[in-house]
Amino acid sequence: MDVFGVDIGGSGIKGAPVDLARGELSEERFKVLTPTPSTPDAVADCVRQVVRHFGLPVGPVGVTFPGVVVGGTTRTAANVDKSWLGQDAAGLLGERVGAPVTVLNDADAAGIAEMSHGAGRGRTGTVIVLTFGTGIGSAVFTGGSLVPNTELGHLELHGHDAETRASTRVKEDEGLNWSRWAKRVSRYLAHVEMLFSPELFVIGGGVSRKAEKFLPLLEGVSAEVVPARLENSAGIVGAAMAAAAAGVVPAAAA
Repeated sequence: MDVFGVDIGGSGIKGAPVDLARGELSEERFKVLTPTPSTPDAVADCVRQVVRHFGLPVGPVGVTFPGVVVGGTTRTAANVDKSWLGQDAAGLLGERVGAPVTVLNDADAAGIAEMSHGAGRGRTGTVIVLTFGTGIGSAVFTGGSLVPNTELGHLELHGHDAETRASTRVKEDEGLNWSRWAKRVSRYLAHVEMLFSPELFVIGGGVSRKAEKFLPLLEGVSAEVVPARLENSAGIVGAAMAAAAAGVVPAAAA
């Protein structure tokens, strides 16, 4: 049995059924644009659309959210509508899709997938997975265990929120070439390295598909830096894994 994963982002909402054993999408993902304004009701309708695209019946669903999530409730909302603050996301989405829903931070989901099936597999030291997109998400692992909701994209860097200087959206909005953007990313990685001393950075998000354009340009970072192997599907895979871990998936399926 496959488990469904949905990845809510600041610009798009995408999902697919996931083969948990292989850590891969079992069908091509389906994506819709994140609504404007991105209120809970509007986003929930989009999540329902993505899930129902694959037909019924709908089994357990894992959903990522671009912000801090505690016990299924969204605590921050940096890149979506502020009405998400304090929202029972698991309850709302579960009611809308008609199935049990597990909600977690988007970068945490991507990190879980990369540590199990991707670039972080087998690594037991401190590993930091960073997702570059509308903002910068982070997932920190030590000894293979996740420290949830770290939100390192909001570290202050030269007087600015780091993600307002080095996200993929900023690269596009400011028309930065790969060299100029890589300098900003290098400064950000060096700052994170100074604070956490990781042995490995895994760079995820859509930009991971173009790793050859910027990874060779990074400088001033001692830790190993590699692209995410699951690329932009990591969040979907990790969401499905979280649904399984939450105990909403029958043991035979997980």
